[in-house]
Amino acid sequence: MIETIEQLEEYLSRPTKEVVETMRRLEGDLIVLGVGGKIGPTLARMARRADQESGVRRRIIGVARFSTPGLRERLESWGMETIAADVLDRKALEQLPDAPNLLYLPAQKFGTSGEEPRTWAMNTYLAGMVCERYPASRIVAYSTGNVYPLVPVDSGGATEQTPAEPIGDYAMSCLGRERMFTYFSMRQGTRVALLRLNYAVELRYGVLVDIGQKALAGVPVDLGMGYFNAIWQGDSNAMTLRSFDHVASPPWIVNLTGEETLSVRDCAAEFGRLFERPATFTGSEGGDALLSDARAGYERLGRPAVTCEQMISWIAQWLRRGGQTLGKPTHFQTRDGKF
Repeated sequence: MIETIEQLEEYLSRPTKEVVETMRRLEGDLIVLGVGGKIGPTLARMARRADQESGVRRRIIGVARFSTPGLRERLESWGMETIAADVLDRKALEQLPDAPNLLYLPAQKFGTSGEEPRTWAMNTYLAGMVCERYPASRIVAYSTGNVYPLVPVDSGGATEQTPAEPIGDYAMSCLGRERMFTYFSMRQGTRVALLRLNYAVELRYGVLVDIGQKALAGVPVDLGMGYFNAIWQGDSNAMTLRSFDHVASPPWIVNLTGEETLSVRDCAAEFGRLFERPATFTGSEGGDALLSDARAGYERLGRPAVTCEQMISWIAQWLRRGGQTLGKPTHFQTRDGKF
């Protein structure tokens, strides 16, 4: 049972033996852009712990604006260096230290409606700036499954060969990010892996947390996007770091998510059973949803270790005890791309 934030972050950052071997092979320092977000702290910590287990000595440098109180100090207590910077400021970006390895995490999703210019600057323009600043680095960057169209529920999900058809400014700007990385990769030989992630889940954030909170509060669960994919963040962290073994020019593009097509109705019903409060619903399921097929990536990155059933059980225990959440709904039910 995970009872505290300390236990949760320890588990989310625990490296697998495969991650340890990847980090043993990886030469040089690592810079983590956007380390201050939902994924960055435990991802960077997993890299640090893998280095410690493998005996590798390297600088891991986390870069963010650090608007969350105490985060910078926590990262430094884990053995990382930190730099406070707005990476959209070209001068600030140019002043960052060189590093042969780079994790690219910056993105803007929530509040994109009404903030479209900044969304495109953060999600598209910045990628080009980073490629110009780090042309010789190995770059692992997050994209999103939102670049795909909605696909039939019984299709198994969009594969990497499914043509991108993003809906809305957020998704279009994320495809723009991919295009920037691809352009500079082909132009200057930068080796890149682009990870189309949807959706990472832990106990404080994610689609399952959204559903669980509504079930616990007795609020009807929206079935407008009736199906989804999810992956435990500890698993996605491990697969992200293992992607350094597969950076390429042109970029290696891969889906990153769990193995199952999950039903919103079934997940809500299970939360209801655990909370002893039957879930209620609004709307109805359609015949399509935003779904990805990640099987191709499992051949290189391994399979997720944590099941949906385990995630639901942990989240239910966490919510029932009043565990802290990040207060950032995923808006996964959105079908028009307006976040």
